[in-house]
Amino acid sequence: MNLFTPIQLRNLTLKNRIALSPMQQYSATNGVPGNWHMVHLGSRAVGGAGLILTECTAVSEEGLATLYDTGIWNDEQKNAWKNIVDFVHQQDAKIGIQLWHSGAKGSLKHPNERMKPLTPEEGAWIVKSSSATEINGVTPQELTIDEIQELTVKFADAALRAVDAGFDTIELHAGHGYLFHQFYSQVINKRQDEYGGSFDNRIRFLVETVQKVRKVIPEGMPLLVRISAVDYIDSEEAWTLEDSIALSKILKENGVDLITASGGGFTNVSKDKVYPGYQVPFAEAIKKQTGISTGAVGLITEAEQANTIIENEQADLVLIAREHLRDPYFAIHSAKKLGLETEVPWQYKRAF
Repeated sequence: MNLFTPIQLRNLTLKNRIALSPMQQYSATNGVPGNWHMVHLGSRAVGGAGLILTECTAVSEEGLATLYDTGIWNDEQKNAWKNIVDFVHQQDAKIGIQLWHSGAKGSLKHPNERMKPLTPEEGAWIVKSSSATEINGVTPQELTIDEIQELTVKFADAALRAVDAGFDTIELHAGHGYLFHQFYSQVINKRQDEYGGSFDNRIRFLVETVQKVRKVIPEGMPLLVRISAVDYIDSEEAWTLEDSIALSKILKENGVDLITASGGGFTNVSKDKVYPGYQVPFAEAIKKQTGISTGAVGLITEAEQANTIIENEQADLVLIAREHLRDPYFAIHSAKKLGLETEVPWQYKRAF
């Protein structure tokens, strides 16, 4: 088994184990993806990646982080996504959408304006979270139980639109300090009701959402979840790898097919903890202790490095982020470096 061995998740077969990792482009208008997204996602499909994952895509308007993020809460957005999905399929690649709600990390300006909080004149909205715990200098309102349950429905509605748009798989973004993570980590969640306190209560929102999404999507469509395997915070309240293993077992029981194991989201990771492949051990531990398929991330930039992860069965999928920004043809170039066969678009064969 190597980087170019096909992988099957339910009824979905990926031609290789290279995925474009979700990366925000901050280039949408009213949540609608445009030409930039077509080129960004489409070029990585042309470049040979087996799975293309969209940037995190909001399930509701208040779920956005900035006014430039993509969404899929209405049909205009769905139809725009369908054009991109169709092009990716024409390149013999598969595509998944990452569904998301930013929670307390919303109502922000564009990165070119350093993502400062929006003013009311600029269209600011009230951000809500599991608790009124400050994140990045902002104190959100605590969600009511009715609001939490409404959000699970919004995720399911967004999943239905994704199915209509032709996506091959759906990933729930439950990491990086966003709303699901704001519930399962005690660093943020200070609730005293059925959505706070104990481990089972803190993961309830995510598990209930998984259950609702699993019910509305086809049985043969795989469901993926990205988590932050650790908080990278030195505190007794911090989320740990052991917590992630326990969560992954429960998600598997509820129909999740693959866990991408990332980390952090509430604080900057110390530079001494960041090195090539620094988060791969999270994927490996979850895979080995739960039996669920996993995706590896974390400064994976070289063909040999990615191939070793698969050969050593540390993970089942390798998600390439920044290196894909530098090299849209990472998959084709990796096959050449490894001496392995892969398809090259006929329009580009003269160059390879």
